[in-house]
Amino acid sequence: MKKLCLVIVAFVFLLGNYSFANTSETTDALVTGKWVNKSDGYKVRAGSDETVERYKGIKFEKNQTFVLDSVKMKFSGEWKVIDNILYLEFNDHNIDPKIASFSDEGLIIGNDLYKSYSGAVAGLLNFYEFTGVPNATPGHLLMVLVGVFFIFLAIRYNYEPLLLIPIGFGIIIGNIPFYQAEGFNLKLGIYEEGSVMSYLYFGVRQGIYPPLIFLGIGAMTDFSSLISNPKLMILGAAAQIGIFLTFLGALYLGFSPAEAGAIGIIGGADGPTAIFLSSKLAPHLIGPIAIAAYSYMALVPIIQPPFMKLIVTKKERLIRMKPPRAVSKLEKIMFPVVGLLLTAYISPSALPLLGMLFFGNLLKESTVTKRLADTASNALIDIVTILLGITVGASTQADIFLTPQSLKIFGLGALSFIIATCGGLFFAKLMNVFLKGDNKINPLIGAAGVSAVPDSARVVQHEGLKADPTNHLLMHAMAPNVSGVIGSAVGAGILLSFLM
Repeated sequence: MKKLCLVIVAFVFLLGNYSFANTSETTDALVTGKWVNKSDGYKVRAGSDETVERYKGIKFEKNQTFVLDSVKMKFSGEWKVIDNILYLEFNDHNIDPKIASFSDEGLIIGNDLYKSYSGAVAGLLNFYEFTGVPNATPGHLLMVLVGVFFIFLAIRYNYEPLLLIPIGFGIIIGNIPFYQAEGFNLKLGIYEEGSVMSYLYFGVRQGIYPPLIFLGIGAMTDFSSLISNPKLMILGAAAQIGIFLTFLGALYLGFSPAEAGAIGIIGGADGPTAIFLSSKLAPHLIGPIAIAAYSYMALVPIIQPPFMKLIVTKKERLIRMKPPRAVSKLEKIMFPVVGLLLTAYISPSALPLLGMLFFGNLLKESTVTKRLADTASNALIDIVTILLGITVGASTQADIFLTPQSLKIFGLGALSFIIATCGGLFFAKLMNVFLKGDNKINPLIGAAGVSAVPDSARVVQHEGLKADPTNHLLMHAMAPNVSGVIGSAVGAGILLSFLM
């Protein structure tokens, strides 16, 4: 009955069949300043369950019009006071007319209480709502600390500074809190359509940056150690066991097959490959997968040594490997062509990565495209690394990134990295069972089978020197290390073929 009366009054008001007089005192109070309400229940984005408090404001004009500013979206209409009751009729006919009443506390519209503020105070409240203070959450502060920690590791301990500094600073950028509301787009955040960060993140979402990174890696990598001792490629393949065991673990924890495949690739310790595969199989998990992959790549000097000491005996650590043979220029030129044909035929789905890797290496080894090789291995890879690091870091926006899924991914990532390291070490020990004399290999180089180039090879060198200061393993370790890059790309292609 009340709604019927409201409709009748509104109808009469619109037709102008009757006229009513407002008291000058009520009108003056109504049009002075701005009426503001703050209430909870507003979603930060469509489809989100998270709600926050937001200001709403109404500005009444003397010409009997008003503008309602609700979550920064404006709705206009006409107002009229009848017997101290305020009637609001919106120009948007999809919005029902509203009745408001005056009380000692302010203006009551429905269940909301609006209080009168001067224009200056209302402006300050609006400014305050756009600052980071009211929009900050404990999650934002936690992620900022994570970003600072990444930068600290990069500068203080020189852990992958070219990656951790862009990612760390990107995490800080992505967790500067700003005003968010469903249907309102400031075009600031990486998840807001049309923002600069969203455009830059396009290269991550669509898998554009990883092949360009592989082009640079190919142009700066010397495959001589692998060509001279091709049996060491088996160690790079053995280390990929971490990918497939982690895939099974992710399935056990309730992830879908596609999500499990994207998570499993973290075991390859190859950030670009992880981004490439997750962009195809689980785009919504790119952030945590990429951060996990790059984090564990940077922590190679911490994660690998304990398992190397546990699995490889002191006697085995003293094994000296015979120097690698000299590799001819023709072999170096043929390797990227033959390597591409062999690996791409096995795993065509990895062609964007493998093709760019071997193309970059051909630019280097042909010696007639030095300018292109220099560009790919310096300027291009540096630019792409900056863009990839900043955007991957910024994708860790707390209200989206901090979920139980992310914690599971980090746990699985650590497990996969450990499994991959142990897989390479154990397989190196197994190979020695069948090798005789000076053909035996130092099992430490098995840890370099993960594709964290060249950090895992450096760790092998460091651990080898600790056992014997005259035993240099770096060049030997580079063989399984670069084969790990190829192996992780092939593994990604296999998963993609099975799960697409």
